[in-house]
Amino acid sequence: MEKLSRRKFIESTALVTAGVAAIPTVLMAGEKPAVIKFAQIPLPYSANALEPHIDAATMDIHYGKHHAAYVKNVNDAIAEDKITVESEKDFFASVSKLSAKARNNGGGVWNHNFFWQCMAPGSRPAAGKLNEAINGSFGSMDKFKEQFTQAAMTRFGSGWAWLVSDGGKLKIGSTPNQDNPLMDVSELKGTPLLAIDVWEHAYYLKYQNKRNEYVAAWWNVVNWEAVAARLA
Repeated sequence: MEKLSRRKFIESTALVTAGVAAIPTVLMAGEKPAVIKFAQIPLPYSANALEPHIDAATMDIHYGKHHAAYVKNVNDAIAEDKITVESEKDFFASVSKLSAKARNNGGGVWNHNFFWQCMAPGSRPAAGKLNEAINGSFGSMDKFKEQFTQAAMTRFGSGWAWLVSDGGKLKIGSTPNQDNPLMDVSELKGTPLLAIDVWEHAYYLKYQNKRNEYVAAWWNVVNWEAVAARLA
């Protein structure tokens, strides 16, 4: 799989975090407005790069099957439902008015694009402004991890746990299915900084039903540099 350069990685991280699509908005005379089309980002590392914490078989299926299917399905829904929004931001801001197919698969694409960039091999501890913000909001990194883990463990069924920035304040929460904090239907609102996928397909091959072991292992591959870039 293609590996992103550091510059491209930061650019794509910023794009996903902002929830916008790189679609031209300046039109020539007679042209129709651009319509959003969701896309899957290249995986920023090889499928086995996160082992032993996230296994290659899971990554191959998760990225190559599940994520790819969300891309196809949401773009089919956009065509079928004649959705005319021009950006991911607008798509999610009005997702309550869209079909379940558009909502679930659009969220599935965005959430996974974001999730891949939340992880990296050779994870290094949070530092600088990010570390200060976490300590200021939660008391310590250990307390933050406890609260985030709790959000991941108590999300019933399938879903996600998130760290978001809302008006400059850091908050932890979770969303069901493929919802995210950018959606108008979400109780948790804010700019996503970090997320973990707690759907069973994210961990079942290696951890079976032991979500607690998956979440504990996941902390070893968190890309704190990417989180810090989103907070900046």
